[in-house]
Amino acid sequence: QVQVVESGGGLVQPGGSLRLSCAASGNIRSISAMGWYRQAPGKERELVATATGGVIKYADSMKGRFTIARDNAKNMLYLQMNSLKPEDTAVYYCNVGAIVGVYPYRYLEVWGQGTLVTVSS
Repeated sequence: QVQVVESGGGLVQPGGSLRLSCAASGNIRSISAMGWYRQAPGKERELVATATGGVIKYADSMKGRFTIARDNAKNMLYLQMNSLKPEDTAVYYCNVGAIVGVYPYRYLEVWGQGTLVTVSS
């Protein structure tokens, strides 16, 4: 019903920048919540940033370095990452909460497959 695809990951040197994109598609009536999460090797998945109902929230360690942005017309979500550190190395996942289908509508929460970001010299 809903597909979520991330792109933009790759290898970057410490101090560098990357821009991740997330595209949501399918039988979507509206999207209420979009967010970025990440999972580093051997660690649990953690919040990076969310954009829900016009409210943006960042994890403390990302404030000032990462910027989340939504394009509601295109069902797109972006994450601009600057001043990257080796500890930012992780698989970055996009999460979308959407109203889908025809009446009676359903709410679905969908994860993408993730995009790998590696910060290394």
